[in-house]
Amino acid sequence: MRKYLKQSPSSSKTRRKDVVDTVSRMLAEIESEGDEAVLRYARDLDKWTGPVRVTAEQIERTVASLPQTFKDDFEFCKNQIQSFARRQLESMQAFEEEFGEGITLGQKHIPVKNVGCYIPGGKYPLVSAALMSVGTARVAGCGHIVGCAPPRGPEGIYPPTLYGLHAAGADEIYCLGGVQAFAAMAYGLVGMPRADMVTGPGNAYVSEAKRQLFGTVGIDLPAGPTEILVIADDGADPALVATDLLGQAEHGPDSPAWLVTTSKRLGEAVIAEIERQLETLPTREIASRSWADFGEVVVVDSDEEAVKASDEYAPEHLEIMTASNDYYLENLRNYGSLFVGEESTVAYGDKGVGTNHTLPTGGAGRYTGGLWVGKFIKTVTYQRLTAAASRRIAPIMARQCQVEGMLAHKITADVRSERYTD
Repeated sequence: MRKYLKQSPSSSKTRRKDVVDTVSRMLAEIESEGDEAVLRYARDLDKWTGPVRVTAEQIERTVASLPQTFKDDFEFCKNQIQSFARRQLESMQAFEEEFGEGITLGQKHIPVKNVGCYIPGGKYPLVSAALMSVGTARVAGCGHIVGCAPPRGPEGIYPPTLYGLHAAGADEIYCLGGVQAFAAMAYGLVGMPRADMVTGPGNAYVSEAKRQLFGTVGIDLPAGPTEILVIADDGADPALVATDLLGQAEHGPDSPAWLVTTSKRLGEAVIAEIERQLETLPTREIASRSWADFGEVVVVDSDEEAVKASDEYAPEHLEIMTASNDYYLENLRNYGSLFVGEESTVAYGDKGVGTNHTLPTGGAGRYTGGLWVGKFIKTVTYQRLTAAASRRIAPIMARQCQVEGMLAHKITADVRSERYTD
C-alpha cells in the first residue's frame, strides 16, 4: 500500500514541440551549410566571434592561472574515475573458443575511434563532466577525442573547464556550445574529425540534438532533467534526507526529487525540514520550484513495497538510508547509480568519487546503465571454421534458409557443402 504525503502536479517527461522543431531546423542548416552555419550559430547564440579551436598557448595560460589546490583536487578525482574505469575495462573479457569440432568463435573489444565530448556551460559549468567523458574515453583507448564547451564570457571557455578537458586527455578543444557543437562533432565541421560517438549532458535543446543525431553518430544515452530518489526508514535523519533531496533540486526547476519511506513520521519531518532549509538555501529560487512542481513523498508499508516503488521510478540517482541497506542493494533493479548508506551522497558520485555521473533519466534505468568505459568500446564477434566443419553444418544452415525463404542465402551454404565434400 502507498500513501502520498506530497505528489507532483507535473511531469518532466514532455518534449515541447518548439524544441523539436528548432533543433530539426538547426541541424538541417548545419548539415547543408557546414562551417558557415556553425559559426553563425556560435555568433548568434553564444555571442562568440573568436576562433573556435583553443590553441596550445591558451591552454598553457589557463593551466598557469589556476590555483594549485584546484589542480590537486582535480587530479584526485581524475585518479578515482580513471582507476575505476580501468578496473571496469579489466572485467571485459575477450575470448576465442571451439564450439563443436572445427568451429572457432570469438569475441574481441575495439575502442571507438573518434569521440566528441561536450561539457555544458549554462547555469552550472560541469567541470567534472570532462573526467566522466574524456577521461573515461581515454582509458577505453579511443583514438582521437575532441572536447567542446561553450564560452562563458569574452575569454571563451570557463578556465576550470578548459583545464579539465586538457588534463582529462582531449586531443583538441573547441569553444562551441549547444546544438551547433553536437552537429559540428557529428558532421566533422570547423576542423574536427567526424565523430563516431558523441557524449555529454545539456539543456533541452542539447538533449533533442542528441536524439535527432543518433544514427548519424552514436550517443552515450538520452539525458533529461536530473533525478534523485531517497529510500529512508524511521532511523534516518530528516535533515540529512532533506539536504540531499535539495542538493539535486538545485539543478533546475524541472529536476525531480523523490522520497520513498516506510515511516510516515519521517516523511512528514522531511517535508517540514525541506521548507525550513529552503529559507536559507543559496539556490532556493531554483530548488523551491523544482520541489514544488516535481517533489514527491510516498509512504509504503514494507521494504518490499519500497523496492517495488523505487523500481517503478527507476531514478537516475538512488540513495539508501535504512537499517536494511544490504537488502536494498541485493533487491533493487532499476537505477542509474546507487549510494548505499548516509555516508555516501550524490555529490560524491557527481564530482569524482570514481563512478560515472552520466546516468539514465526519465525511467531509462529500466533498460540501461550509465556511461562507462564499455560504452566507448565495441564488442564484436568473429568465426573461423575448418572445411570439415563447414561441410558438416552447411545442410543445417541451408534448411534454415529454406524455411525462411531466403534462397540466395541457401545457395551460399549449398556451394560450401559441395565445395568441401571429399
